[in-house]
Amino acid sequence: MLMSNTARAAKLHYMPNGFRVLAPGDHVVCAVSGERIALEILRYWSVERQEPYAAAEHAATALHGK
Repeated sequence: MLMSNTARAAKLHYMPNGFRVLAPGDHVVCAVSGERIALEILRYWSVERQEPYAAAEHAATALHGK
C-alpha cells in the first residue's frame, strides 16, 4: 500500500544551504506563527535552532527577539 504524505508534517534537518528530509511529509510548521509551510516554498530557517519560519519577519522575530 502506498502512503500519501499529504497533510503530514515532515521532519527536517536544517543546514546552511538547504535541508535534509528525515521523515517524509508535505509541510513544516513555522516556529513563530504556527503557520503550515509547504516544503516547496520553505525559504527561511535557523540552522542553530533547527526550526523553520514562514517569512523573513518571523525569522527576525525568533532570532532577534523583536
